[in-house]
Amino acid sequence: MKKVLLLVFVLTAVYYAYDQRSPVIQAESASESEITQAQREFGQPRSGEQVQGTGTVIRILSDDNDGSRHQRFILQLSSGRTLLIAHNIDLAPRVSSLRKGDRVSFYGEYEWNEQGGVIHWTHRDPQGRHTAGWLERDGQRYQ
Repeated sequence: MKKVLLLVFVLTAVYYAYDQRSPVIQAESASESEITQAQREFGQPRSGEQVQGTGTVIRILSDDNDGSRHQRFILQLSSGRTLLIAHNIDLAPRVSSLRKGDRVSFYGEYEWNEQGGVIHWTHRDPQGRHTAGWLERDGQRYQ
């Protein structure tokens, strides 16, 4: 639990540090090209933005069971960028029978890292304070 709280604190601090230095991108549903555009404009990817896209599953990771449980897998976008999807399975159903090669669409919050980034908040917020996200595969939405 301490690790989770520390991670949340660090990510929040990074988000607010970037927010103070750069104008906000109005991107309620930014596309992959808008993420790339943000990188060009600001020199660094912008964490904390809601983004939407589609990619191909290239690796399925074990669930993260520390704190809230998350289904984890790596998507590769058409640009070659890779993203870790961290889908909270305590708040949303698991993407069932997920396999390497599956196409998955996503809408969630982007957090930058050196490997390409993480998409999380791919579910509804039970307290209604955060924008609801989702994952979709084969026409089925998981949120």
